[in-house]
Amino acid sequence: MTNVEAFFERYDADEALRRRVAEAEAAYPGSLEIRESLVEAVLLPIAEELGLPFTVKDLRGYELKKKLKNAKPDVPIGEDEPEEEQASYWLLDRGWEINEDHYKLK
Repeated sequence: MTNVEAFFERYDADEALRRRVAEAEAAYPGSLEIRESLVEAVLLPIAEELGLPFTVKDLRGYELKKKLKNAKPDVPIGEDEPEEEQASYWLLDRGWEINEDHYKLK
């Protein structure tokens, strides 16, 4: 299990941790639309304090895997992974993202 997976497993099970993250997010002085900066300022320090450090890149990979699993629920991603009812992402489909494909010349 990666640190990202371990963090979110703990996050899902621990109301105090969810409250702590929500309070840190509410106190964040930057734009909530620029998600990578928000993650670096809010989520990563808390994960590191818990001994579960990870990077924005790690989180993006975790979320992509989770999104693919939810998009194709009949295709197994891993046998040891629990079923997820509703996906929530910190990076994907939230806030501001640059879609480089949109700017490519055709």
